Amino acid sequence: MKLWMVIPAYNEAQSLEGILRSLKEKKLNIIVIDDGSKDSTYAVAKIKADIVVRNERNLGKGMALRRAITFLLENEKFDYILTMDGDGQHSVSDIDKFVNEANNGENFVVGNRMDNPRVMPRTRILTNKLMSWLISKMVSQVIPDTQCGFRLISREVLEKIKCRTKKFEVESEILIKAAKEGFIIKSIPIKSIYFRRIKSKIHPFLDTFRFIRFIFTVNGKEE
Repeated sequence: MKLWMVIPAYNEAQSLEGILRSLKEKKLNIIVIDDGSKDSTYAVAKIKADIVVRNERNLGKGMALRRAITFLLENEKFDYILTMDGDGQHSVSDIDKFVNEANNGENFVVGNRMDNPRVMPRTRILTNKLMSWLISKMVSQVIPDTQCGFRLISREVLEKIKCRTKKFEVESEILIKAAKEGFIIKSIPIKSIYFRRIKSKIHPFLDTFRFIRFIFTVNGKEE
C-alpha cells in the first residue's frame, strides 16, 4: 500500500518543521502545498517534504487541496492520501490509526475530535456540531466531526469526485460528494490539540455562511 501525506500550509513554518520531521521518521511520502505563505513555510517544506507545490498567492484551503490531489492523480501511483493540517492541531501519533483502517480496506476515514472537545474554542464546537448534524442528515450517515481535516481518502474516491470550492467548505464538499457516490465514511477518535497563542484561520461565522451557501448550491444542482 502506498500512501501520501497531503499538507496544505499557509504561514505555518514554525509548526510545519516539527511535523515534517516526525513524518519523515515514519518514512512517509509527503506533499506540501504552500498556499502563498509570507513566512519561511516554502523553505522549510523544500528541505523536508518529497514534493512542494507553491501557490504564488493565498487561494484558500480548498484550492490547495484540489491542486495537491490533481498533482498526485496525474503524476503518482498511490492507494491513499492522508490529509492533515500544518498548524500542529493534528497529532502524528494518530496516523497509525488511519493506516490500520487503510489496511482493513476502508475508503474514507475521518478523524473525530468531538468525543473530547473541551480544548476546542466554544464557537468552533457550536459551528462544528451544527454542520456535522446537517451533513449527517444530508448523506444519511453519522459523521460526528465533518470539519476535521485529518482524513484518509482512497484513490478510488478521489477519481470519482470533483471538487469546486475554494475555502474551508471543501471539507464538507468532499464528504457529500463521496457519500453520493456510495462510499461509507467511517469516523475514528483522534486527539484534539489547540494552542491559545495561535489564531485560527477559520472564521466561524464567515465560513458558516460559505458552508450554507454551498449547501444550497449542491442541493440545487451538481457543481
